[in-house]
Amino acid sequence: MDRFENMRIFTKVVEASSFTTASAGLGLSTSMVSQHVKQLEERLGARLLNRTTRRMGLTEVGRAYYDRCKRLLSDLEEAEAAVGRMQVAPRGDLRVNATPVFGVLHLAPAVADFTARFPSISIEVMLSDRIVDLVDESFDVAVRVEPLPDSSLVARQVASCRMVICGAPAYLKKHGMPRTPADLANHNCLTFTGTSYIRGAWQLGSSKAEALEVSPRGNLRSNNAAVLLLAALEGQGLVALPTYMVGDAVKSGRLRTVLDDYAPPPLTIRAVYPHGRHLSAKVRTFVDFLAARFGREAQWEGRPKTSGTTAACQGSRKHRGKGAIHVKKAA
Repeated sequence: MDRFENMRIFTKVVEASSFTTASAGLGLSTSMVSQHVKQLEERLGARLLNRTTRRMGLTEVGRAYYDRCKRLLSDLEEAEAAVGRMQVAPRGDLRVNATPVFGVLHLAPAVADFTARFPSISIEVMLSDRIVDLVDESFDVAVRVEPLPDSSLVARQVASCRMVICGAPAYLKKHGMPRTPADLANHNCLTFTGTSYIRGAWQLGSSKAEALEVSPRGNLRSNNAAVLLLAALEGQGLVALPTYMVGDAVKSGRLRTVLDDYAPPPLTIRAVYPHGRHLSAKVRTFVDFLAARFGREAQWEGRPKTSGTTAACQGSRKHRGKGAIHVKKAA
């Protein structure tokens, strides 16, 4: 008799607390069920069940063996299900959440290509700055840059990006190039006021591997990073934004990065989904697609054009509308 079949029948007998009840559920005769259990006990050389005419119970060895059997059978079932999923074309409705800027600039083109490749999947994309509750709000996947607050979620890295400080060439020509974080006090800094990994205080590194926190000052604040990006492109000041937002502008020279020697650690972009024993084909396929599309060096991470030390960027360091700037070591 097959060993896994013996184990499966043994667990059914334990859960039914009766050979007769288990045999009815399994569609086997009581004598056949008893034979399976007997063969297990003979192979193991140990009694698994104490049986009387009125009741049946597990021995101490039987309890330990039952627990192991449950785990093994569960793993076997999951392995077989995984093979089955590989043979099934992904289909169904998929609800995806992402931040507005990443969603518009990068996720939307990816979704268009994905639905063209997998027409049996219908996608609803919802964009929001807040961190949604995937389970309560019925989202299958979220694409997030923020640190993960919920350890029950499964997260897979699909890309990385950097936070950079940058400004338009015309702005740098007029107001000069900051060489240290303290020089930001002489610049108009465009700041973010929302709740996001893009913070009002700018997180920087240093040559001594110390974390620095800069409290910038300027005449424009917004809870929408796109507003700050447009202002920076118009030469209104310096802005600290992720490369997935400013990468194209930096590569084309419309923006130039500054203080590159003080860059903070890279950010991680993740596909996040609720934990499930069996990941659906549609979610698995979508996450695999994002990882393949963005996993290599992302297009926004091309080498930036820095401002250098040219005379054109050595203009006046004075700019109206600013105040003292506070630089401190981050905790």
